[in-house]
Amino acid sequence: MKFGRKKKAKKGSRSVKGPRKNAKDYLPWNEKFRPKTLNDIAHQTAVVSALRRSMETANLPHLLFYGPPGTGKTSTILAVSRELYGPELMKDRVLELNASDERGIEVVRHKVKNFAKIAVGTANLDPDYPCPPFKILVLDEADSMTRDAQSALRRTMEKWSKVTRFCLICNYVSRIIAPVSSRCAKFRFQSLPREEIVKKLENICKSEGIVANEDTFMALEACSGGDLRKAITFLQSASLMVEKGETVTAANVQQVTVRIPKGFADDLYQACTQNFQILYNRAQEAIQEGLPVSLLLEEMHDRVLKYQDKFSEHGLTETLLEIARADSALETGADESLQLLQVLSVIYKKIIDHRNGR
Repeated sequence: MKFGRKKKAKKGSRSVKGPRKNAKDYLPWNEKFRPKTLNDIAHQTAVVSALRRSMETANLPHLLFYGPPGTGKTSTILAVSRELYGPELMKDRVLELNASDERGIEVVRHKVKNFAKIAVGTANLDPDYPCPPFKILVLDEADSMTRDAQSALRRTMEKWSKVTRFCLICNYVSRIIAPVSSRCAKFRFQSLPREEIVKKLENICKSEGIVANEDTFMALEACSGGDLRKAITFLQSASLMVEKGETVTAANVQQVTVRIPKGFADDLYQACTQNFQILYNRAQEAIQEGLPVSLLLEEMHDRVLKYQDKFSEHGLTETLLEIARADSALETGADESLQLLQVLSVIYKKIIDHRNGR
């Protein structure tokens, strides 16, 4: 038997050649372009400068980051961790949990407590990084935790603060109980302005070889509502709509974003100024088109404020309250068709009342 012979390639087979890609190239863009250091965090200058001063002594307090989604809260604490421990030690010293999935008291009693109570060495394992003698436990979406879980967390934070620092991340700080929030240094993250979002999108387009114009960036910024993560996701989706080298347009952005066509929203509001049968028909058409009722309510809210001269002062207040009630009901699983009809009926009634001087 002879060894070392190369197998002959099968006739007709061909090897696929091309530039070799690494694992990073297959990541979604919002992960691929996530900030790696505090200097890369966009717009949150006050937060970054305060954290810099804390890191000079490598002694962080417990942290509470709050603000709108997509403004850099999770990216900031990961960047802090990377600068404290380095990319290798960070894997052992940082635990990230999503509290919206694991929000019960049992998770706090077991998973959180077991990680928090383990001490770490004081030796500086990597001379390039401070490597402080504590771990960091990140609880994302902490405002989804039950009150019992937060109460248990308070005790854990108090008992193991010497070896573990907690970073709570949430959208609504009012949902964090006072005993927990009072133990944390609070940092508010602001929605990103248009200039910062466009700047980041331009850098991504340059890196990925995407051709886009000013209208495209404006459409992405308008759809994102200050959420940079959402803008990056929309850009990646829109870039798949065109061939390589072609321009990604605002129309491509509209195709991949769930938005209510402006003309449709105008027609729906105008139906409220005519009669109930027309109103009902337009509402049914909206449901049959599969348009999200929550977004339709936003459009109706904007138009009620735009044409508030069509309402009495009391009627305007009642209409806006009804829109708020319907939006809240949708979050608890209410029927979309009934909620939309209820809001449109109130708009119709208040407009008629104002016309008749009531």
